[in-house]
Amino acid sequence: MQIFTGFHAVEENLKSVFGKKKLAEQMQIFYCNPGPRVKKILEQAASLGIKCNLSGKKDLDALVENLPQGARDHRGIVLQVFGEDSRADNFVEFDLWLDEFLANSENEINSKKCATVLVLDSITDVHNVGAILRSADQFGVSLVIVPSHRGASDISQNEIVARTSAGASNWVKISVVPNLVRAAQKLKQSGFWIYGADAGGTQIQDGTFAENCALIMGSEGSGISRLLREECDAIVSIPTCGRIDSLNVSVATGVLLYEIFRQKNSR
Repeated sequence: MQIFTGFHAVEENLKSVFGKKKLAEQMQIFYCNPGPRVKKILEQAASLGIKCNLSGKKDLDALVENLPQGARDHRGIVLQVFGEDSRADNFVEFDLWLDEFLANSENEINSKKCATVLVLDSITDVHNVGAILRSADQFGVSLVIVPSHRGASDISQNEIVARTSAGASNWVKISVVPNLVRAAQKLKQSGFWIYGADAGGTQIQDGTFAENCALIMGSEGSGISRLLREECDAIVSIPTCGRIDSLNVSVATGVLLYEIFRQKNSR
């Protein structure tokens, strides 16, 4: 069973089950003292056939008591999802996604198709992952790749990720892979340019991102792993003027994704 709190996370979970009766049957909403926002969500849930239960605040507090501290602020509404197979449809197999992308690129109609892939190397803080997914959604990232080990890979099961991403974790395409280096190699073989983010790299205003590109973000503690760094065609950085060492990884990712988005849309 999964528990979701926060208006955005609940709303996006409901949107993700439109036309999927079986998934809707696995959901149940508990609410108390409904304001305008909650009433709107209840109307949406009712249209999907999702059961809504009027409850007391203490009952809702009990439902969320085992969640991480940041997810316990339910604001009067809690979504329960039952069933073992609750992983969202936006989780895709990397090789299948790449094959489909290449097939579409070869199609004359899609000859100008381009993609931005985001690779998260050993980013374990779920708050950072959630914020990164929100930026990925806003700046048109085609795929986010996370490792099955050394990272927050269980995104579909994490309430903090869902809440911090404002529901984007239900929409951005995500692949969980056993080997990031191998994934990067396959991207390069398919015509992608690989860019790693590091404070010592070329500043983004002095370079140009390729139409098909992959951006690798490393952990704040150790950065990009050595073997993955060796796959990079270029290392890029963000010009700053502050007194501390660097930007938070989620903030840095947002800045870099915006620059990629800006460049692609100005050509």
